[in-house]
Amino acid sequence: MSPLFTPNAHPRRATLAALVAGQVLVLLALWLFFPLQLFPSLREVLRALGDLVTTQGLLPELWASLTTAFQALGIATVLALFISYLTALPFFRPLAFAASKLRYLTLTGLTFFMALLLSSGHQVKLSVLVFGATVYLVTGMTRVILSTTQEELDHARTLGLGEWGSFWQVVVRGKLADMLEVVRQNFAIIWTLITLVETLYQSEGGIGLLLYKQNRYLHLDGVVAIQLVILAVGVAQDYGFEALRKVFFPYAGLGAAG
Repeated sequence: MSPLFTPNAHPRRATLAALVAGQVLVLLALWLFFPLQLFPSLREVLRALGDLVTTQGLLPELWASLTTAFQALGIATVLALFISYLTALPFFRPLAFAASKLRYLTLTGLTFFMALLLSSGHQVKLSVLVFGATVYLVTGMTRVILSTTQEELDHARTLGLGEWGSFWQVVVRGKLADMLEVVRQNFAIIWTLITLVETLYQSEGGIGLLLYKQNRYLHLDGVVAIQLVILAVGVAQDYGFEALRKVFFPYAGLGAAG
């Protein structure tokens, strides 16, 4: 037990897994046997979850949101990589700087202009998600690129790669694992935004619209059930990205502590 209460200790994976499982079981037991008055009980949430799946189309709505989310993530990742890699040229660094600062804009006003420019609700929804994800991805990716040390570039130059060759090997190929980590960390932004845009543009449904309906009619058990589904999907995607990183970049974490 001592490693669990020792600063900077690294307990075994089996120990951590048992710890997490135990804490989850304790929380479920407290929720089951000592429910809060203003919070639906575990039985009510499970009943609502079953009703959402069987009669209200939770799974098709979740699939609709997932496809939109991954579509937006793909477009945003390509845009963010393009903008971020341009920072290698000093002329374009203000562009990346400006793009990163756009994350402070609220989407409430932007959706109005996007609705005027675009012809369908899906395009507006996708544009909002792409914009929201891109500005955060650019911030993280630019930081990764600018963290490249002079020693790394000098080492590449001594190998006769030249400036563009050094950029390709050190910045582009050498930082791909870090770029994937930035994508993993910022995918949650899309899930935060998708419930908003699916509420504004309801023609294609989605789990955000289903959540809005449950909230509108004060079905708190349904609201909690949907939130737990979103949380579970988000956690699964998080581990999925981590698994991809280990598969494609197995040596990326060798320099990390632990």
